[in-house]
Amino acid sequence: MKISAASRPGSQPKPSGRKSGAATAGKIHPVVIYPYRQPDEGADLEHLYELIARLDREKKVYARPITVIDRKTHYANEGNQKYLDFRKNTVARHSDILDAWCVDTCQMWYSGLGQAFEKGGPEDVYWLIPGDFNYSTPVGREVLGRLHDLPEICVELQQDLCIGEIATDHNNAKQQIDTYGTFALLYNWFPIEAQAIREYTERPRSEFFALRHEFLREVLRHRWYAYEQTVVMLLQAVFDRKRISRFLVGNISDLPEGPESLTSAMQQVERTERVLKSVWRQQHQPRAGWIEEYRRLELQSEQVRRTALVILQNLLG
Repeated sequence: MKISAASRPGSQPKPSGRKSGAATAGKIHPVVIYPYRQPDEGADLEHLYELIARLDREKKVYARPITVIDRKTHYANEGNQKYLDFRKNTVARHSDILDAWCVDTCQMWYSGLGQAFEKGGPEDVYWLIPGDFNYSTPVGREVLGRLHDLPEICVELQQDLCIGEIATDHNNAKQQIDTYGTFALLYNWFPIEAQAIREYTERPRSEFFALRHEFLREVLRHRWYAYEQTVVMLLQAVFDRKRISRFLVGNISDLPEGPESLTSAMQQVERTERVLKSVWRQQHQPRAGWIEEYRRLELQSEQVRRTALVILQNLLG
């Protein structure tokens, strides 16, 4: 893998702080993923779209932002005048709305990034911005103020993929799921690649990332998964020896929906296992004797998954 000084583990590249009017070879395409559930309070989305409005005005640097809204979200809020007014007066004013029926959030990514890619060019970068975070808190506003550094790492340092890593403590539920579930399963199915991925990030399921045009082209050509697509992209980047960096987002968190349930944690671990099995088969089926190796890894994977669920039950149950 190509590892520059800027992308060695534990470091964070320093963009040059280019001004919005500076000429660039390509543009950055912001793709906003609207929350699946419309928040009761609108402050977080209001602060997010203040950023989107600024991006929309900086036309020399940014392409017109895209906002992906799941149609299930729209129809669930048909009678919600606050949602309808915000959609019309703010979201549609500062971005192009892509309405799509989606199985899960990762399919929303697929739709939005795919549409942006069709509008982009070889030097462009595509920036995913999740909408369901607490952007109205002091930390959230601070994050919004420097989040543009994430795609600029790809632009200025010629990185193929930049992963945004949220700062969390070890008691964070998502961190625990990644530690005992995601990485444990990765080490079973892809031990070499898992070691490389962990050098870059402790959050391989991050919703904050940016990709260069050519890498996005490759990612879109591969099978896309409704779940855990960030893990798949990281694996593809390692397989193809792409240039990977990370950006430290800060101690921001998802919009509150209550504590992570054990049932939710189980679902996340189980679907990660399904995705990794599928990716492994795609990589190894052409080889002679692959089925014997697959069965061996599958038995180990079952043990890993059971152990992860026991640990998570003790932590979250």
